[in-house]
Amino acid sequence: MATFDLAQFVEAPSRGLIGACRKRGLLDVADHFGFQVDSSMLKVELQEVVISGLEDLGLLTRQQAASPAEARVNAEPPLATPPPVSPAAPDDRDRLVTAAGDADPADSDEDVTPAEFRLRIEQLRLDAEDRAQHRQLEFEMRKLELEADTKLRLRKLELEHEAVKAEKETSPVSSPPQDSFNISNCMALMPVFRESEVDCYFSAFERIATALNWPRDVWPLLLQCRFTGMLAEASSIANRWEISISGQNVEDTGTHNGQDGRYQKNTSNQKTCHLGLETKPELLWDNWSPGSKFTKVLVLKNIDNKLKKLNIRHPMSNIFSASIPQIVFISPGTTFIIPITFGPQQMCEYEDSIEFQDKKERFCVYLHAIIPCHMLEVPGSVELPLCAVQHTSQTEFHIKNARNFQTFFEWDCAEPFHLSPERGLLQPEQECPIRVMFHPQEAQMHQQQACCRFGDEGEKANSVTVHLQGEAKYPYLELKHPGSKKEENCLSELHFGSVAVDQSLSKHFDIFNPSSVSVHFSLSPLPAVAMFTSAFYCDVTRGILPPGGSLRASVTYSPTVVDTVSVEYLSLKYNGSINNPQLTLKGKCIGPSVSLLPLVLDFGCVKERGSAVLTVKLINSSPAEAIYQWDIDSGNSVFSILPASGSVAPHSHIKLKAVYRPTQPIAYYRRVACLVLHTDPVFLDLIGTCHSELQRPQKLKPEHLVQYMSHYSYVQTSPFSDNDLQQNVNTQLDQQGVPLPMPEINQNPVILTTPMEDIRQVSTGSVDFFSSSSSSPSSPHVSVVPSELLFNHKIIPSSISPSEFVQYVTVRNYSGGKLRLAWTVAEDSPFSVSPSSFDLDSLTSNSFTVTYAPKQLNTLHGGQLECFVYQEDISDGLRPPLCFTVRVIGHSFQQGKKHFDPSCSLNPSQVVFPGLGGMSCQNVLLQNNSTLPLTFCLSHASNTWRDSLSLLPGCGLIPPGDHQIITIRLLPTEDSPEQGLRLTLQLNAAEFSKELTILSVAEKPHVSLESGSSLYFHPTAVGSTSQSTHHIKNISCLPIQFEWNIPETEQRFIFVKPDAGELHPNETSVQVWTFSPLAEESYTLQPTLNFWPVQSDGSKRWNLTLEVVGRGAKGFIEVENAVVDVGDVLYGSCRKVEIPLVNNSPCFLKFRLSVERIQADVHPSYEQEYDQSAFHLDWETGAITSNSTTLLQSSVRLYKQARYLWAISAQVLNADGTTSSSPQKLCEVQAKGVFPTLQVVGACSGGSVDRLSKGHVWKLLSLDSLNEHLRSAPSSAEVTTKPPINLHISPPIFPTVLLDFSFGSASVYSDPAEFVLMFHNPGSFPVDWAFLFPKDQRTELPGWAETGELSSTELDHMQIQDCKLFTVAPHSGTLLPGQKRAVQFSYSHNVIGTNRLPVVFKLSYGRETLLNFQGVTVEQDKPHLFASNQHAFAPVDVGDCRPPRQMYELYNGGAVQVHYEVDQTVLSQLQMDNFNHPVLSCISPQGEVLPGETATLEWIFSPLELKLYQMDVPIHIHDNDLITVRFEGCGTKTLTQSSSDVSMQREPFPGQVLFLSEDSVLIGDVPVRSQTTRVFFLTNVSHTESALFLWEIPRQKGSDQKVVQIHPERGRLRPEECTLCVLTFSSTDYPTIHQLDLICQVTQEAALVQYHDELQRWEEEKRRQENEFIITDKSASKNQRVLVDEKPQTSPVRKGSLSKYKVLPPISAGSEIYRREETVSFYTNQTRAERRLRREAAKIWRCPQPPRPALLHLRVAAHSFELQDYLKLCPDEYHTCFRNIQAKIGPTSAVPPLFAPSLSSAPGPGKDVVAQILTCMISDILSDPELARSPVTLSSKPRPYQPADMSSTHFSPVPPSPCTPTRPPSTSATLPQHHRLLNEAVAKEGTEITQNTLQPMLAPAYMCEAVLLNTLQNLLTEAVKGQFDLTAHPCIIPPSSYLRSRAKPEEDQ
Repeated sequence: MATFDLAQFVEAPSRGLIGACRKRGLLDVADHFGFQVDSSMLKVELQEVVISGLEDLGLLTRQQAASPAEARVNAEPPLATPPPVSPAAPDDRDRLVTAAGDADPADSDEDVTPAEFRLRIEQLRLDAEDRAQHRQLEFEMRKLELEADTKLRLRKLELEHEAVKAEKETSPVSSPPQDSFNISNCMALMPVFRESEVDCYFSAFERIATALNWPRDVWPLLLQCRFTGMLAEASSIANRWEISISGQNVEDTGTHNGQDGRYQKNTSNQKTCHLGLETKPELLWDNWSPGSKFTKVLVLKNIDNKLKKLNIRHPMSNIFSASIPQIVFISPGTTFIIPITFGPQQMCEYEDSIEFQDKKERFCVYLHAIIPCHMLEVPGSVELPLCAVQHTSQTEFHIKNARNFQTFFEWDCAEPFHLSPERGLLQPEQECPIRVMFHPQEAQMHQQQACCRFGDEGEKANSVTVHLQGEAKYPYLELKHPGSKKEENCLSELHFGSVAVDQSLSKHFDIFNPSSVSVHFSLSPLPAVAMFTSAFYCDVTRGILPPGGSLRASVTYSPTVVDTVSVEYLSLKYNGSINNPQLTLKGKCIGPSVSLLPLVLDFGCVKERGSAVLTVKLINSSPAEAIYQWDIDSGNSVFSILPASGSVAPHSHIKLKAVYRPTQPIAYYRRVACLVLHTDPVFLDLIGTCHSELQRPQKLKPEHLVQYMSHYSYVQTSPFSDNDLQQNVNTQLDQQGVPLPMPEINQNPVILTTPMEDIRQVSTGSVDFFSSSSSSPSSPHVSVVPSELLFNHKIIPSSISPSEFVQYVTVRNYSGGKLRLAWTVAEDSPFSVSPSSFDLDSLTSNSFTVTYAPKQLNTLHGGQLECFVYQEDISDGLRPPLCFTVRVIGHSFQQGKKHFDPSCSLNPSQVVFPGLGGMSCQNVLLQNNSTLPLTFCLSHASNTWRDSLSLLPGCGLIPPGDHQIITIRLLPTEDSPEQGLRLTLQLNAAEFSKELTILSVAEKPHVSLESGSSLYFHPTAVGSTSQSTHHIKNISCLPIQFEWNIPETEQRFIFVKPDAGELHPNETSVQVWTFSPLAEESYTLQPTLNFWPVQSDGSKRWNLTLEVVGRGAKGFIEVENAVVDVGDVLYGSCRKVEIPLVNNSPCFLKFRLSVERIQADVHPSYEQEYDQSAFHLDWETGAITSNSTTLLQSSVRLYKQARYLWAISAQVLNADGTTSSSPQKLCEVQAKGVFPTLQVVGACSGGSVDRLSKGHVWKLLSLDSLNEHLRSAPSSAEVTTKPPINLHISPPIFPTVLLDFSFGSASVYSDPAEFVLMFHNPGSFPVDWAFLFPKDQRTELPGWAETGELSSTELDHMQIQDCKLFTVAPHSGTLLPGQKRAVQFSYSHNVIGTNRLPVVFKLSYGRETLLNFQGVTVEQDKPHLFASNQHAFAPVDVGDCRPPRQMYELYNGGAVQVHYEVDQTVLSQLQMDNFNHPVLSCISPQGEVLPGETATLEWIFSPLELKLYQMDVPIHIHDNDLITVRFEGCGTKTLTQSSSDVSMQREPFPGQVLFLSEDSVLIGDVPVRSQTTRVFFLTNVSHTESALFLWEIPRQKGSDQKVVQIHPERGRLRPEECTLCVLTFSSTDYPTIHQLDLICQVTQEAALVQYHDELQRWEEEKRRQENEFIITDKSASKNQRVLVDEKPQTSPVRKGSLSKYKVLPPISAGSEIYRREETVSFYTNQTRAERRLRREAAKIWRCPQPPRPALLHLRVAAHSFELQDYLKLCPDEYHTCFRNIQAKIGPTSAVPPLFAPSLSSAPGPGKDVVAQILTCMISDILSDPELARSPVTLSSKPRPYQPADMSSTHFSPVPPSPCTPTRPPSTSATLPQHHRLLNEAVAKEGTEITQNTLQPMLAPAYMCEAVLLNTLQNLLTEAVKGQFDLTAHPCIIPPSSYLRSRAKPEEDQ
């Protein structure tokens, strides 16, 4: 095979190259692309990984998943193209994979040859094809059989159906005729059946069958045809529909039936099982009639796994018949159907049975027909949809007459349900739908029983009930802004702003239903003021909103009346609502705002018949379109404005052209009105002068006009009077020639003050413009009568010439001077005036002839005749002329000619005038929509209001397509009809007309007090305020101004906002009244509401009176609890506190709260700035309603570990926010600040440090310092640190506290040093804790901070962590309050040297402590002592002649014995420095320390002075190493008692079998040569394991005397057994401070038994190998295991730092036990040499080692004093201790306790007697005060007897178990000493007898002490075992004399 090229494969990867690649090449490919593979994987697995990885990278296209064998087949190039392997042959692929998988991974590099491989593949392929063909043939045969069977069954069913139809035709009761039915056609339409979709199949089948009208009696037959596989299910189908072949109808078993009789329909559905057949126990016929046949089906289903042969006995009577054979066979899992026909002859009950029998048993199915009765099928319960209150929901259910005779029914149901129809008649088998209406009135769950009585008419003896259930809830609707969120406030007002007239603006809002019920609603406007049409339109008036639905409504504002504010209200109404929401609609209508620029046009002096043109700008500054018309006839005037009419777009302007064509040499002046629709007109002053060749009149200038206007604005005189004018009037003109305003006169004299009223005067010239004033108009100086001439009232005859139509105009001069009149008439005008000029004297008149001479017939004419009036004699300067016009219209239609048909519009057709008392004007637009001219004139007959109503113009001509603005002037009167006046405009001088409706009624302003004429306030606190709302509404058509008038004396108590304002028509104003009582009394006040129209000056006002009633009361606030205890608050956290405030007064109160800190137990070092925010109120001011409670929210955040106490006070606020009373104390709040903390409550050691005492362990781990540090308060930086959940994300801060955590020392490859600490959470909060190693504390540094180099310390830390020398399990966790958790720390002695690792102990939001993990590992042959570098002696009294001995310990952590020696040179020098006084002396300066043991050095510290001594003493080790220890001691004046702190282990550690009730026994202060006893308990906490224990009792150094004795020293404890241990402490002759560590060895009995078994098998194998040997079989010798007795020697290890590779651990039993996990992880990836070494090591069978006992440590502390010192220190306790003063206690003087035999061995009565005697005796002993001194007193008395030799027998309280395993004799040499002693103690039977010869003088005292002590100990032992109750009442036993005295009289009788 060619060499694999990786580069070529990377360039063009393919599946063929992968298949041809060897295993090494696949590994290279995986390594190149980074795929996770292993060299031990098979080649097939490597191919899968590579192909999958390349597909994920997109380098290969994905194919259908194939097995590894198929992949290899596709990869090999075949010899010939074979057919594809069938996918139905998984066995072949599995076989190929298995064959490849059996190969050795080491030999997988060698593949089979291609020829062999292809041969194997070809064989597999042929086998697969054969199996596939075989399965295909079987499938075809099965298919043909099923098709034949199906056809046969279909034919059978068709024949049965035809037979059924024939039988039904002969039956007297037959069903309606049906069409021919073909089952085969129906089968094609049926859906495909699937067993997993049975329920869906039934529903689909029913829908299809119902839609196609298939007969219901053949439904089961069709289903039987469609079912495949499980034909037994046909029985369930038959039971579902109750097939009736002979006239029986379908019965629905799911409904509730009501009928008479004993039987119910549902009983027929019950099934029983007999002989392995499932069937019904009874067939019931309950709906039949005589003379017919009725068939039911009995289904037998074989649920057994055997074939059933049944003998069938047919029914006995001929009423029931069954067409079945006598013997039938039913296969397992199949169903047999038996049709049974019932043919009754008369109406009575029938009973029969059909019997089935097999070989052994028989059973019967009963046939029963009952007399038919009325039966109605109804549902058991009906649930109605969720409904809103006062709404209606409905549903429908069906009732069915289940009999073949009719029945009447009648419903009886109570509210809120209603059924329809309530009564009716049901024909046989008829169904009737019943509708249920649910109309609730309350929001609750409604349940009713609807009773239906049915039966014959009139009787209806039967009844059935239906349970009706419906739930009602309150509806609720909201008005929302479109798109607003649900939590936003509701919409209350929709403001449209300013809208232009005749325009529309739409706005939207949403109607939202947040409730859970559907709501029917209506949206309608509230009633508005009469005579006003609504300007708002809403497109939604009613609807239905589902739950959570919303509907968008649109409101359109279309105003028509300018300068009016429209206010309307939409009310949302729905049944069941508490209040109806209202929406205020408000909008203002604005019209056009038109102005002219300039206001005066001066044409200057123009020649006669000449012309001049100027422009004027018409500006519209409003958003409304301005439609204008100039009131001037351009054809008959010297002035003309073009265009004369049109429109100006909003916010735009147009330029108009003004033309001046004078006809006479005079001065011209005319004021022209520009009429604007919907607004006031504007006026333009036109000035011009005409001259001719002969005449040059004085030029009229704008300043002349200004002078006269200024003059007559001050003096209301005629312009033609002789009054002097003002002199020296300076007039300035602007660039356009417009005069600027005078500084001392009216600044706008040209514009009239009332333009709408003066437009008529401008047009007619009846009033002089210069004297017009809005305040006092003057009388006219020139009058024109008439002002309008109509020439179209008569038809023109054909014989009359047009020139003969003449009318007259009379002009009268009312002035005092002579006037000249000049008419302006165009030459082509049909109208003419004669004379054209005339001089009119003062106070005279003249008539002018107006002739209408049309030049064109059959047309319309119109125009304005213009006349200028001059004053002849002018003595005071030039005055402008006066101009007036006469309107004329006429037509020239001949007789018989039809006038023009008008096409016009009048907008608006109805004009509404406000109900004011003065003159007002409105205008309308008459638009000529035709192409012909239009004339109009007012029909005076229709104007009944001639005195108050006028139109201007009253007539006129409108050109085609043009318009005319008509101004309506009206003075409303009170008698005006409400329906208004209809004016008629005659059009085109014919019968055409247009009607205009005028509405106006002079009404008074009217205001309604919507909330009533009285306003009541709730009781209000004195000095406080309360508010209430009141509504006023303007119900008139006038906008009004209102103002509240409150008497000055009442203004101190009430005020209202707003107190004044404006109300538009139909507008409602909300008035907020404020009541402020000043005393505890009732108030009745009467403010007045004044209002008047806005247009008036307010001189006339209307008023209403409102009665205000209120009462002043006194308010106060209370709390439920006087002291609120918050409890513990976590340091730095926030605790929410709710304090209920109660207002029991009848008034609403506003108050202010204050907090004062009363006290706080604060440490002086705490910061003070946190105190201000310790207790914070969420709100300091608030309010509370009367007779209610509110919750005061507050928070406590404490930064100190202290107790806090605060006082909360309250003050009631006045109306102005001030207080008039002192603060009232409400309650006190107390809290305690705590922080998360943990405490170490227990510690135990194991492994290489298992023999260290508890005190030594606490010192090594610095546990006292750790607990003290954890109890201290954390810093602010520590509190803000996140909890240690994710160690990598949340690194701790650098702690400031460093504690040593020493794991001791041991030789290399020793057992790991293990410590287990019990952490306890003493607080009230959970604490998250974690131990963070350096890798957990590593933070992500930026690129610029990374140097790429690590320090030596960091490298050491990384190596230590990689080798896992230090482990903590678990490294993090959570402790709940009061919970304890054991954490295991271990150090592996695998690397020689001192290893250190900084570890942070972090508490969440608590302290952070840096622990310096330190472990020492020494070489096996190197001596090493582990000792503390500093030791403090107990204080000693200065001058003490016999200072106590004190102890110092040295621990040998190495593997060799160590010799130590204290350097005496330093001590000698210290003695010389202190006057040759031995301040410090060592009693045992040298000695030997065994490996793993502790040596105790005795020291005597004797101070001379009251000071602190510090001495550095060297200790030499093997003359090589040196340890320097600093000893400290302090001298005192007085004796001090020893500490009474006793640490107790409350819970066992994990894995601990035996548990000590106390792990420290404090003897306390005792005199020398005394004996003290303590008791404790040893309990087996295991539930299954027995354990053996043995106490190691230390001896006094230098003697064999035991200072401490424990009884029993050894024993066995069964599971959950407890024993009492007695500790006896005997002090020595010399004062000593004792710190003893007692060790109890605990061995599990099961482990010891296992050890013996393994040892026995090893010895047997050893004996076999010694006696047997094999010569020829080499393979057997290889497999033979080598027996080894001793442990192997470990390989040497380099000293110093860690090596690059891990060291292979020793193969020993100890390492297998304690380093199993590490060894397993070590052998994860091993080389072949390592695996070979391991296989060789596995052949070695070492001698089993005994189980290593667990050690329990008991600390005993005592301090012995000299007798005189003890009397000084403890004078009251001297008599409580026992001292043997007469004789020194020797080695045998300590007599062990005398235990009495166990009470459990005594009989029942004896046991009770002993217990009663002991009870009385102990009661007397304990009550005797001389008990303590009795032993000493007895020693001085003469002895009562001389005892002989006395022997004391020791009885073990726990007898040895007979099942204790015995040690074989051959193993005695292999067991260690402690196991030999333990086994001998357990196996030994009998007792240890010690004979002591007591001294005669000491016998009484010693015996009394021993008896009392042993008695109490025995009682405690029995109490522990449950044999004695220490709390039971004593039983008094009468003396024997009393019993004898009672017995004697009985004997006499």
